[in-house]
Amino acid sequence: MFEKIKADLTEEKEKLIQELNLSGVYIKEALFRNYPQKYMASQIVGFLGGEEKGQYGIEGYYDDLLQGKELIRKSDTIQGSYNGSDVFLTLDYNIQFMSEKLLKKAKQDLDIEGGEIIVLDPRTGRIIALANFPNFNPNNYSEIEDFEIFQNGAIQKLYEPGSSFKPITMAAAIDQGKVTPQTAYIDKGKIKIGEYTIENYNGRVFGEKTMTEVLENSINTGAVFAENQLGHDLFLKYIESFGFFEPTDIDLQGEVFSENKIFKRGYEINFATASFGQGIGITPIQLARAFTAIANEGRLVKPYIVEKIVTNGEEKKTLPEISSEQVISSKTASQLTAMLISVVENGFAKSAKVPGYYLAGKTGTAQVPEKGVYSSNKTWQSFIGFGPAFNPKFLILIKLDNPKAKTAEYSAVPIFKELAKYIIDYYKIPPDYE
Repeated sequence: MFEKIKADLTEEKEKLIQELNLSGVYIKEALFRNYPQKYMASQIVGFLGGEEKGQYGIEGYYDDLLQGKELIRKSDTIQGSYNGSDVFLTLDYNIQFMSEKLLKKAKQDLDIEGGEIIVLDPRTGRIIALANFPNFNPNNYSEIEDFEIFQNGAIQKLYEPGSSFKPITMAAAIDQGKVTPQTAYIDKGKIKIGEYTIENYNGRVFGEKTMTEVLENSINTGAVFAENQLGHDLFLKYIESFGFFEPTDIDLQGEVFSENKIFKRGYEINFATASFGQGIGITPIQLARAFTAIANEGRLVKPYIVEKIVTNGEEKKTLPEISSEQVISSKTASQLTAMLISVVENGFAKSAKVPGYYLAGKTGTAQVPEKGVYSSNKTWQSFIGFGPAFNPKFLILIKLDNPKAKTAEYSAVPIFKELAKYIIDYYKIPPDYE
């Protein structure tokens, strides 16, 4: 039996113990990881724990590959080669750094409780950045008291997306020919469903509006109208086709998802609220994947974060996985893209606009459920968008936990603009117009 007294000794302390030559005190060599980037991408990387096992993120997911095994010698012959593999990530250092910087700034300016930023290539699923706030230094993981900080909120924390889900409802209704971007209805500010009343934000009444204007002005009753035209069974089918009832299978440890059993019970009010993103639990990475179908001519793309794995000199590259079946038609995807451009050009997301470029996107502000009821003062605020809209090079999702702002228009949207402008300049993307 032995007891560990101290880990991670400095060279000076090791030398002192050896000189003292204390009876029963020994120095044991152990493997450890050094993380030179410290806080950078900490929830993605994870860490090598005290049992020399990878925990969280890449360390957990690829533990067997990274560890390797001791060489086994039999009859003077080495039985195979068991060196650990090298894992190369898809992350772009500069965009990852900028994303984390923006979340830290959101803490200062908006006093967020937490947040995530996802940047991916919507044509391939390649993750360009995946930032979390707060983050941690994996070199000092043992000093963290709140283990929740180790979780990657983009894949391990459920939330209700709010109005950023409305394009999904609209895509399904348009794809089935139940509405068009020009279909009009009369908004009276509220809808009565049984004993429940659904209202627009701030109780606003808009009068006659088209489906495009429903997205521009983020009208709750308009989303309910579109869902009613579609029908509950088809609505449920499309939500499933967009991948909201299953994990994305991204190559990171611990991805969660919700089967949304309460929503699936089929109550009228559940379908109504889900049409504008309340009462349905998803993860940020699920929403980002769903939007790849809009940006990618109707086909879903699987997100991935490992570019290649090199084992004993042999290289294995990750190939993009694009669904063979259309979630929506390419025509519907094009129509939705035009509607989401209009949201940025004419709607609540005007502050996302980058001059010279067409960007497509949607805001989302959702109340946070607490102990079975919705909080009156806590919100999730988000924005998801892609650009250039008709030849997308990037898709960005910004999610902020309880920022000190009225809606996402004043919190997530300006962050999207700053990051989109940075990527456009960084990639040297030519403008759509002068």
